[in-house]
Amino acid sequence: MIKACIFDMDGTTVNTINSIAYFANNALNKAGLPSIDTDTYKIMVGNGAKVLVERMIKNVGADEKYFEEVAKEYNTTYDNDFLYLTEPYDGIIDMLKKLKDMGIKVTILSNKPHATAVKVSNALFADKLVDICYGARDGVALKPDPAGVFEIMDELGLNTDECVYIGDTSTDMKTGKSAELYTVGVLWGFRGRQELEESGADAIISHPSELIDIINKLNS
Repeated sequence: MIKACIFDMDGTTVNTINSIAYFANNALNKAGLPSIDTDTYKIMVGNGAKVLVERMIKNVGADEKYFEEVAKEYNTTYDNDFLYLTEPYDGIIDMLKKLKDMGIKVTILSNKPHATAVKVSNALFADKLVDICYGARDGVALKPDPAGVFEIMDELGLNTDECVYIGDTSTDMKTGKSAELYTVGVLWGFRGRQELEESGADAIISHPSELIDIINKLNS
C-alpha cells in the first residue's frame, strides 16, 4: 500500500529553470564571464549548486579561480529572491491536493540548498500540502545517494513498498532505484523520455494527474 510520495523539486514540482538561468548568468556576468543559454542549464542542473557552478565555469572556459566568487553571488542572490520566475507546473497543485485527500503523505527531496528549497515549498505549496521538504544539507549525501530518501522514510515510519519516488532526471531515477522504490519519471521537466527509460523508470507520465492513476493502480 502506497502511503507517501517523495518528489524532486526543480523540474518536477516547480519550474525553476528560468530563475536558475537568471541568477546563474547574473553571477557569471558580475565576474566578467559570458552567459549560458537556458536550455544548457537544463542539462547542467540536478546535482546541487556546487556542481552547477563548477559546470558553469567549465562551460564558459573560465579558470577555476572564479568558482568562489560565482558561487557566492549565485547562492546569495537566488536565496534573496527565491520566487523570481518560479512557479509550480500546471496541474501540480491539484495533484497534490488529491494525494492529500487520499491520505498520501507528500514530501520533497531536492539537491537545491535546504534553506532555499524550504522557502520555495512554503511559498508555493501552502495549506500544508507538503509534509516534509529537505534540500541539500551538511552531513547528508546528495542525490543520487538515497540517504535523504531513507531519512524521509524513517521520519514517516514507512517501508520501501509504501513509497513512490517521482522526478525528471536520471539522478532522480537512480535515487529512487537505489532506495528500491517504485520510480516515476515526468516528461514536463528538464530532461526527456530516453534518459528516464535508460535510468530505469518504472513508469513515465506526461501530466501530474497521471500519478493519481498510478497510485490507485498500485493500491488496488
